Amino acid sequence: MKINWKVRFKNPQFVTQLVLSIFVPILAYFGLTAQDLTTWSALGSLIVDALLNPYVLILVVMSVYNALNDPTVRGLGDSRQALKYEKPREDK
Repeated sequence: MKINWKVRFKNPQFVTQLVLSIFVPILAYFGLTAQDLTTWSALGSLIVDALLNPYVLILVVMSVYNALNDPTVRGLGDSRQALKYEKPREDK
């Protein structure tokens, strides 16, 4: 499994997808929205509760897997071509 992390993190769409794939399952499980997290202690408590719940962790892991997976390549990784990129490719 080889992933070009440097290039992926240069892509704002990937970063957004990764952050959402972590927080959306947690918020959904606990029946919250982002507007409910109005203090740092509420956010910290939510993260601790999520880490202590194996079901939520499985949801997050599966969501992150879906964010990392490239359906155009067999397995979990980037194509040989994508591994050579220095920045995200722009198709126009």
